[in-house]
Order: sequence, then structure tokens, then C-alpha cells
Amino acid sequence: MDPDNNHFDIIIIGGGSAGYAAARTAAEYSKSVAIVDGSPVLGGLCILKGCMPSKTLLYAADVLHQARKGKRLGLNLVGGHLNMHALQERKRRLVDEFAAHRMSQLSSEKFTLFRSRARFIDHLTIALDDGRELWSDKYVLATGSVVNKPDVPGLADVPVMTSDDVLNLDVVPESVIVLGGGIVACELAQFLNRAGARVTIIQRSPFLLKSLSPEASSLVEKALSDEGISVMTDTHIEGIEKMDGEIFVQYRQGNQTRVASASHLMNALGRIPNTEGLDLQNADVRLAPGGHVETNLYQQTSNPMIYAAGDVAGPHEIVHVAILQGECAARHALKSVETPVDYDNLLRVVFTDPQVAHVGLTRDELREREIDFVEARYPFFDHGKAMLMDAVYGFVRVLVRRDNGVIMGAECVGRDASELIHVMSVAVATGQTVASMLKAHWYHPTLSEIWTYPLEEVQSSLR
Repeated sequence: MDPDNNHFDIIIIGGGSAGYAAARTAAEYSKSVAIVDGSPVLGGLCILKGCMPSKTLLYAADVLHQARKGKRLGLNLVGGHLNMHALQERKRRLVDEFAAHRMSQLSSEKFTLFRSRARFIDHLTIALDDGRELWSDKYVLATGSVVNKPDVPGLADVPVMTSDDVLNLDVVPESVIVLGGGIVACELAQFLNRAGARVTIIQRSPFLLKSLSPEASSLVEKALSDEGISVMTDTHIEGIEKMDGEIFVQYRQGNQTRVASASHLMNALGRIPNTEGLDLQNADVRLAPGGHVETNLYQQTSNPMIYAAGDVAGPHEIVHVAILQGECAARHALKSVETPVDYDNLLRVVFTDPQVAHVGLTRDELREREIDFVEARYPFFDHGKAMLMDAVYGFVRVLVRRDNGVIMGAECVGRDASELIHVMSVAVATGQTVASMLKAHWYHPTLSEIWTYPLEEVQSSLR
């Protein structure tokens, strides 16, 4: 592309997972594709501050945790601690490698890359930081999300860490209060606890991980508590202050007022769509009540020439969904291909220990659609491979349509749930039945064969 050309068939604003997927797909249909991203380092949330760095830290802490359980497995392991400096060095090397690869992709000759921030001047024109103006026939917004800073009494007046800060710690804090009980809160709270910090979680909702099933939520809460994390749910924060080097959080739980203290405070109260500075009103792009860019099934916004994908669009802030949305947006924008993202096959994972994974429709969604279904579950504590691994927290569950035996959803809570769920992800996406799944060979002893038990139970009930 000629870098002096100010017009493009399509411009993608944002170079993260959704943005790159949109650009890569658009390049299949057009040679006039531009990417605009003014971030100091390109790569997006997943590579730089999300999936890859967090899972690097979580995996190291998990290895340490398993080593500490060695005596239960008949191992005599002495000592063992987490070297935060060495761990951070390894994490930085990995992130740098991932970011360098993404940079090479974004710098491809297929695209014109502008290292700048953009704002809309009108329906089809944007201005860059350097004053240059670009215009395009189509746009894809893929600007991601930023840390939420809610109006909690006293939160703005005390030092507070975000997930970004926790992922870059070189020293383990003595103690940490984690505000929030979502995925990031639970994953990083467990990491900090295993690293050696004393951790307290303060969650507003009655349950941790409120988007999960009650059984999954309760089991994760029990596991965190058993590891020594203080979990306070169904709370209302009344005030936060710092005194004598300590952070104090006063909250109400039921009819009682309580106070928690720690050396550090972490804000894990979620993220919000990153739309600030885009001047979307100049392009007649509407926002939904929650702040996401409002889109239709094909990722089109209220301005049909502008699309949105990834965290900025929602409704699911998950990397593979962002990629699917980016691809959908680019195909529809340039080729009018009408293939929306199928959220009935949605796959979700939480990387706590035990891990939690769910694919397909939930029980509530099946009931809302008035689909008659059968369900069965089986616990890890009665499964041979899980028992010999000392991985007895958890269960698997299958949700099956009663009239035809098609698997509509599945849930796994337990060791390696993030891996185990994929066999059921394929089953749900391809419309497999209980009978067809039981035709497969399931090797013994493996964790995967645990799925056969609820499948066999459902098959018996369908006869």
C-alpha cells in the first residue's frame, strides 16, 4: 500500500485479537486495508496484559502448589518457593516473543499500519493524532477494554493495584484485599495466595463467579477457602482508607459491619469497553446501556458502515469470540456474507484450581427456550484417574435434549477442565448425540473418560 494514500476500503481501529482477525480476513477480499493503533506496544490485551502473562504466572504457582502436596503422593520434597523475579523474567520473555510475532503480522504488506490514535470527525472520516485525516468505505472498531474504576467510597483516595500491576509484581505482597469475585479476581487471588500473600476476597454478589452454575461457584469458593483465602460474599463496601501503611476496607455483610486490612488493595471489579476519545457520536455510533458499542448479529453498529468486534462490542469478553466477531465483521463488510457468530456453542473457561469450563447452552437457557432436557453429572472424587492424581475437587455434567439425544451443553469443574471441555465443544458444535459419543473409544485410565459416566446415565434414561 502507498502510505500517502488517505483512502481505504476498510480501516480497523485496534490491533488486538479482534482487530488483527478483522484485518487478516479483510485482506482476503481487498488490498486496501489499514490498521490504526496508537498503543505504545502492539498486541492487545490477551498478549500483553491478559491471557498469556496471567496463565504463565498461574501455571508456575500451580506447579509449586502441586509440589507442596508431594507428601500426599508419597514424595519427600523439601523446601520450594516462588522466585518472583525469575518468574517475571520468564513471563516477560514469553510476552515479548508473542508481541513480536503479532507486530510482524500487523506489519505485513497486506496492510497499512498507522501507529496513532483515531477519533471520528464524521460518518466515514477519522483524524489521527498527527492531524492526518483518513477516510474509508467501512470501519471495524476493535479497541478492546480498560480497567473499570467504579465509584466505591474511598477507592480513589488510596493506593490500588489492578490486574496489570499484579501481573508485573517482582515482590510478593505481605497481604492483599481483592475487590471483586469475577474471573480475574479469583484467578489472581489464588495466584497471590499460592505465591505467599495473605488474601481476602470481598465480593458484592452472594456468590463468586456469579455467571457460573451455583454448583461450580460453590466448589471454587470451597477450594479457595480450603487453601486459606478469606472469602467474603454478599457484601456492601462502606468505605476504604489508608492508615499507618495499611489499607482498611469497611464493609457490611448481612446485619454486621466488618473491617478487613491488608498491605495492598487490588481492584478486580471488571473492565469496561474502551470507547473514550473515539468521538463515536460524530459517526452516529450508539452505545448500549452497559457501555458496549451496540451491534447487530453481523457486528454492524447503528452506522451500517461501521462494525465493532471484541471487548468493545461484547457481550462476551473472550479472545476466541473476539476473533470470530472480527472475522464476521470483515466478511460482512466487504462481501455481505451473512454468517453471524453462533453463541449457542459458546465456550467459557475459568483458570482457577479447580478450573471451570462450560460449553453450549446452560440449564437456564434451555428452560427459557422451553427445550425438554435430561442432565446427569459425575464427581471427580469417584473417578480413578482423578483419585490417583489427588484431583478430587470437581464434577462433569452433560445436558441432553430429551427427544433426540443431542448434546446441548456440558460443564466441567476440576483438574484440566480447560482441556477436557474441548471434546464436548466438538460434540455440541457438530450436533453429536449421546449414542454417537459413546461409540468412541475412551481410554482408561484418563481424565477424559469421566465423560462416559454421565453420558451412559443419560442414555439409560432415554431408553
